[in-house]
Amino acid sequence: MQPHHFINRELSWLEFNGRVLEEACDPDVPLAERCKFQGIVASNLDEFFMVRVAGLKQLLAGGVADSGADGMLPGEQLAAISSRAHDMVAALYRNFQQFIAPQLADKAGLAILRPEQLNPEQTGFLHAHFSRNVWPVLTPLAVDQGHPFPVLRNRSLNLALVLRKERQRVARRSRIFAVVQVPAVLQRLVEIPPSSPHRAAFVLLEDVIAMHAGELFPGFRVVGCHCFRVTRDFDLSVDEYEQDDLLKTIQRELRRRERNQAVRLELAHDTPSEVEDFLRKALHLQPDDVYPAEGPLHLADLSPLATRDELREHRDEAFTPQPVAAFVDADMFRVISEHDVLLHLPYESFDHVVDFVSTAANDPDVLAIKQTLYRTSADSPIVTALTRAAENGKQVTAMIELRARFDEKRNITWARVLEEAGVHVVYGVVGLKTHCKASLVVRREGDAIRRYVHLSTGNYNPLTARTYGDISLFTARATFADDTGAMFNLLTGYSAPPSWQRFTVAPLGLAERIIELIDREGMYGRGGRIVAKMNSLVDPEVIRTLYRASQRGVSIDLLVRGICCLRPGIPGVSENIRVLSVVDRHLEHARIFYFHAGGRREVYLSSADWMPRNFIRRVEVMFPVDDEALRDRLIDEILAISREDNVKARMLLPDGTYQRLRSENGEPARRSQRRFIELARKSAVAQPAPREDSDEYAVEGSGRQAQSGAPGVQPTLLGKPSLPS
Repeated sequence: MQPHHFINRELSWLEFNGRVLEEACDPDVPLAERCKFQGIVASNLDEFFMVRVAGLKQLLAGGVADSGADGMLPGEQLAAISSRAHDMVAALYRNFQQFIAPQLADKAGLAILRPEQLNPEQTGFLHAHFSRNVWPVLTPLAVDQGHPFPVLRNRSLNLALVLRKERQRVARRSRIFAVVQVPAVLQRLVEIPPSSPHRAAFVLLEDVIAMHAGELFPGFRVVGCHCFRVTRDFDLSVDEYEQDDLLKTIQRELRRRERNQAVRLELAHDTPSEVEDFLRKALHLQPDDVYPAEGPLHLADLSPLATRDELREHRDEAFTPQPVAAFVDADMFRVISEHDVLLHLPYESFDHVVDFVSTAANDPDVLAIKQTLYRTSADSPIVTALTRAAENGKQVTAMIELRARFDEKRNITWARVLEEAGVHVVYGVVGLKTHCKASLVVRREGDAIRRYVHLSTGNYNPLTARTYGDISLFTARATFADDTGAMFNLLTGYSAPPSWQRFTVAPLGLAERIIELIDREGMYGRGGRIVAKMNSLVDPEVIRTLYRASQRGVSIDLLVRGICCLRPGIPGVSENIRVLSVVDRHLEHARIFYFHAGGRREVYLSSADWMPRNFIRRVEVMFPVDDEALRDRLIDEILAISREDNVKARMLLPDGTYQRLRSENGEPARRSQRRFIELARKSAVAQPAPREDSDEYAVEGSGRQAQSGAPGVQPTLLGKPSLPS
């Protein structure tokens, strides 16, 4: 394959963020949701610069001339990124100034005021607020021969001040620079008494400080005050093979990375060139690293406005994740022992996952719990349940990934909490991140031991589970329990089984298995069919294999939310491949892979995207869905509805851009996430009919075969609702 057959990874990610920006700019999206999307765009750019741009800058500084499958060198990528990112930032602020801010004021009565717009009452209020609450926290920092430029924290908001001595003679008059950090411990949106016609009014904290900057430097006159923000290389650099204590090493690196090299400077668009040059040189940045903003820096800090009651009528329709009928007023372990249960998050409730661990913690018959934790919430009920289980005398093992990017501090805290409660905490395999999502409960039932398994495409985080689209599977199948136990043994003791029964595990052959499945589909030619849903598609060898299948006539639909390095629609290469990306109120996060397999209709779920890092640098799990009804639901409901979206879906074009799909010629509008909400509500209130199922699997310790479907406990979600017309 030629380099032009591949799309650059970084530019593809920027296109994804551009699709999020489209939602912020879409007048059909409710105003509160547009505020959220503009904050997501800003936060996404932060992470992109902290990790991806920082990594490219390191390669360039080290003289590394390697290129990816697309053939672009680090310097070429940085130039292209700068051009696209500058355009994106300009569009983001143009949308904020022309649409978001005026509509917040006109439709909801929420005004963000500048100092020159304040009336005397508001000015007096801010003066008192500054004296009581802000001034004691501030530390003014002069910059001269005796005061070097300060080390500013990553993503911190700062003011660059230009000062002049009050009584200095004109001939000796010179300017002095100073820096004041805007305290992150204070609310950036300062609410002030509103004036007509506003229902609520706010002033930004940096403007409050600027109004009173003269009080920070007695004897000087402030001749300029300009807001700026620094983004630094924030990736961890840890050689695990050389470390005796990974936790202490990561703690040390977390402190060090706050002083890493700056990679981006954001500043107010009207900042004088002399101040821009001063900051840029102090931070060792190039002109292309400077991003002027015509509006408040880092719009994500304005996201709290979206939760205001004044915007109640300007939000998406409220939706509460629905309970699964099979688990309502039922013994969870009995239900799972009789048949597999699937959850489609966030449409169905994550509370069932919490209940699974919490019930196990309280159940006197449960002997052990094993759990992976990659990302979780600040008040995690999963951690609370594991702590309680250990205190109840159960054997509890928690695999906590300390290197989960941007969650390192939280995971260190949870590791300590669990260890103090008596949980056996491990940090995984040296050199690999543990990204798989699994929970194993070992329970004594009579004279036998039964194991219950929960597997997921997403994290054990109750907060993101309300906004991320993921798939969860509960099962008591013996083969799944065997593989889950073996996987935990791999994580805790380096002992991999000779072979896996139902799992495919990275880095022990996941890439090879996916390539094998794609190639096998190619054997069926035009009878072949692949539908794969994931966050990112990057791996060059997998992409080449997909091209090969396309050339053999296989029909391929790829639902790729974010990065996609595959270029569809190339004649003779990928004309049988269609790539869609759905960006809507919920983050598409599930990994579902369907292969027609000559009519056998195989479906796999996974924690892994099709990326090199997932294949070679992480512990990941892919597993089949063996229950026929659940397979049908994944294929004919979840994947089918996603593929037919013509409201929030965009199609990837051969040139790497995306075209939004719209209903035409009287075709009904199909918004997949809205349809999933409707189905969840319907299935939560409808009691399912019992089914007969010949899909048998071994029940551990019973010495017999059990039917996987039992009257009275059939979950509603096993049914196949009709597709939208």
